[in-house]
Amino acid sequence: MTLDLAAELTSRLAKQKQQHRYRSRKVIDSPQDVELQCGGKPLLSFCSNDYLGLANHPALVKALKDGAERYGVGSGASHLVTGHNYAHHALEEALAEFTQRPRALLFSSGYMANLGVISALTNPQSNIHEDRLNHASLIDAARLSGAAMRRYPHNDIEILNKYLEKSNDDHPFIITDGVFSMDGDIAPLPQLATTAAQHNATLMVDDAHGIGVLGEQGRGTIEHFGLNHDDVPILVGTLGKAFGTAGAFVAGSEEIIETLIQQARTYIYTTALPPAIAHATMTSLKLIETEAWRREKIQALIQYFRNGAKQLGLNIEPSRTPIQPLIIGDSAETTRISDALQQQGILISAIRPPTVADHSARLRITFSANHTEVHIEQLLSSLAKVMKHNAT
Repeated sequence: MTLDLAAELTSRLAKQKQQHRYRSRKVIDSPQDVELQCGGKPLLSFCSNDYLGLANHPALVKALKDGAERYGVGSGASHLVTGHNYAHHALEEALAEFTQRPRALLFSSGYMANLGVISALTNPQSNIHEDRLNHASLIDAARLSGAAMRRYPHNDIEILNKYLEKSNDDHPFIITDGVFSMDGDIAPLPQLATTAAQHNATLMVDDAHGIGVLGEQGRGTIEHFGLNHDDVPILVGTLGKAFGTAGAFVAGSEEIIETLIQQARTYIYTTALPPAIAHATMTSLKLIETEAWRREKIQALIQYFRNGAKQLGLNIEPSRTPIQPLIIGDSAETTRISDALQQQGILISAIRPPTVADHSARLRITFSANHTEVHIEQLLSSLAKVMKHNAT
């Protein structure tokens, strides 16, 4: 590395620290759960995406071991060479049935799924309309595709319609998160589906934070609103959140999935997921389908927390999902509050720009089915102490 580059990078990092936007990693030395060990110290975690509490479920641990015994560890190649294992194929068929779609296709991560779908299905002549609060992977995918992209104000159907009326594309795309990862609110999918139909647009939903959590059967935001495959032709879901494993999938028509197999570069040119992961995910899928109490418990915990937060006068965003953001505003103050909570044994990450908009730094509080009301009381008590201290 040249001295000039080193100096430039040092300057950039110093500026990031000065702005209180410097990120650091916490080393967790225990299995993922609501009670963690970090640096040898116990912490009560409220910042995981393990919504259903399956990441360390004994049945999944056993299934992973069984899968490794049966299929080994690495897949050894990409799906189109020798990496496509029976475990992958069986999971794809099960996910297609679960999402009530003709087919599903596994990807190694949600980021790769979104890059692959958008790059394969659009071209430089395409028009893509994205919600302004979409996940970074959706925004990056549209930029890298070379298509024209417009970002409409968050959940603003009226502005989206105006953009579509001015579109010079006969087949535009509307792309949205199902549940917005930093705010926890749910996209207005019925209105978006109506708008898509009116403008001959294709609606794509990244339901990373909704699948497994919302809907009576855990099928996500689409089931939550009573919609179907025709309303939302392209569905993306991740397996590393509510499913408790790793990877992602795209579910859609025969034509869409075959096109992705032939043209999605992030599918073609990467090693397939370890087959043991796919095998273990079959077990988590069964738990999602049969243990509705996990979703019911999360909803009860959310209401319990929101009632307590209201009594404390906390600025919690209006969310019905496990993502409950506490807006602080200032990055430095948000970091101080997060650090103070950790000193009390509560782990909540400070989310700062550029992940969220300027002046909207927040504590992203998330819940798991493994939390209890006692845990919520500990959280509220710690928040009361820390917020009172910071207000004085």
